[in-house]
Amino acid sequence: MSGVIAIRDQLLDELELAVRTSEALITRIQPEQWDYRPAENMRTLLQLVHHLVSIPASDLAIMQEKTQEEVQKVETAVSGLTDPEQLAARFRLHYETLHACMISLSEVELLHKSTKAFYLEHGMVQSKWLIEIVTHTFHHRSQLYNYLKQLGHDLNFLMLYG
Repeated sequence: MSGVIAIRDQLLDELELAVRTSEALITRIQPEQWDYRPAENMRTLLQLVHHLVSIPASDLAIMQEKTQEEVQKVETAVSGLTDPEQLAARFRLHYETLHACMISLSEVELLHKSTKAFYLEHGMVQSKWLIEIVTHTFHHRSQLYNYLKQLGHDLNFLMLYG
């Protein structure tokens, strides 16, 4: 296995960890907590979870040079879901779709195939997109953890690595 493929696999493993631990957090949410918002200028818990769950699918659509309208459709596809188990399952499905796409890329494509998001001036190579997706997911997983801590859930940081 080449070094590029090994790094791709390590990034996908990290993304799977973020998904798995986010699923565990999402399934702790009680229906009456969905409207929680730590501050007026922040998302509600439900909006945050919808965004987090959509990241693998919406970022994949962006990476595949979909239009802004097409990406918005992907992002709103989960907007009707409020069941934590269904949201966790949809997150898993989105991850698996992204995973299949990333492992289908050759080493040359990972390193040199550049695609441009509708909101960017210049394109990025596929390996950079994967890094962006991993960091984006971890960022919002961290927000979710903090929201749940503020709501009084019994959490500890070790659960973020299991």
